[in-house]
Amino acid sequence: MLSARDKIILKGIRFHGHHGTSESEKHVGQKYEVDVELIYNLATAGRTDNLEHTVDYAEVVDLIVETGTEKSFNLIEALAERSASKVLNRFPVDEVRLTVKKLSPPIEQSIPYVAVEICRSK
Repeated sequence: MLSARDKIILKGIRFHGHHGTSESEKHVGQKYEVDVELIYNLATAGRTDNLEHTVDYAEVVDLIVETGTEKSFNLIEALAERSASKVLNRFPVDEVRLTVKKLSPPIEQSIPYVAVEICRSK
């Protein structure tokens, strides 16, 4: 039996964005990284070996970068929500899981990133 829980996994999509609650974060910006999991039945693509039967992951990467750089958000939660919504509206996936990481966040303690993870479905 074929699984309807197949996944396309995209890790480490990076861009420079201008998000945050302080004016300096919005002005200078910083690096962000997004991981995406797309839940989509890949059985037909596997049998046909045809791009038309799957999701073109290059287009997903472009959409994530575009979303992260076109507008400024106060919260990475809002950036994640907008990104997930755009993916669900544009691609025939059943579910999307996104992790948005703010690399080198502007806090006193030195940590590699802060992140939010959301899961949305149609």
